[in-house]
Amino acid sequence: MSALSPEALIALDGIADHQRQRTSRIASVLGNRLGSSALDYAVAHHLLEGAEHAARARDADRLAWYRRTTVRDLTHLSAGPHIVLSPHPADLLRSEISETAYYLVGPDTSPAPPEALALVRAALASATEHGFGTLLTQHAPIICLLNRRRLDETLHSWAITRLPGTVFTDYTAHPEVLARDLIHEAAHNWLNDALAAHDVRLPADVSFFSPWRGTPRPVYGFLHACWAFSLTVLYTRQARCSATGAVVPFLDAHLRQQEIQFASVCESLTEALSYVSAEAVRDHVNRTVGRVIQPA
Repeated sequence: MSALSPEALIALDGIADHQRQRTSRIASVLGNRLGSSALDYAVAHHLLEGAEHAARARDADRLAWYRRTTVRDLTHLSAGPHIVLSPHPADLLRSEISETAYYLVGPDTSPAPPEALALVRAALASATEHGFGTLLTQHAPIICLLNRRRLDETLHSWAITRLPGTVFTDYTAHPEVLARDLIHEAAHNWLNDALAAHDVRLPADVSFFSPWRGTPRPVYGFLHACWAFSLTVLYTRQARCSATGAVVPFLDAHLRQQEIQFASVCESLTEALSYVSAEAVRDHVNRTVGRVIQPA
């Protein structure tokens, strides 16, 4: 494996241990027997959040389901190491502390339709072909497909810190576009885990101009953007070579746009990374963005 392969860029000691320890603590709180995989880690957070909702609603049956359920009980929702969902927009939740919508696996969750599963499998195959399979297995094991869009429509995707390992995304008919967006959100989940595993605490009162938002952002958000968009560029450069049809100019436009954005972050990145106390995390982000700014 090349020292600068995508697999190497996301290989970081401490993350797997952090995930296992966090899963074990949640299993202890719930009183069930979760495993130690990345999918267990993602599912554990759904169970914990769901149990809290059920307790607040005084729904004893639903609380019991969240406390006893394990990954083995969710095989009807799975596609290999991933759970794939297509929640109805009306089933999305919003927290009192965040307007960002999310969905929780529950006793009434239905499997994604066959066409959605086929698209996800094709996207995962494309990501794996170009070196990003491990990233998606470890940091996007739960995939929630939201709204189907055309290539000329805006695509929204996000991840939230309370549900690490879960990705919410709109999608098109093109697996390369879905793979790109899954990689982007999985990258956010990776960085959150990396910062937590290495006990990195970033200042909230230090900001850098983000060309992606067109406004100053705290160092946390700035580094997240640099890291996540750099991985999408590395994937898109490879996927574009074998893509065909209408998705080719779409991917080309993404690369042109990112080239402009990254050209303006070089000096800020060095300063922003100085606030990251863990050398290993600094090195991963720096090397990855460096590959985008100065391709090998």
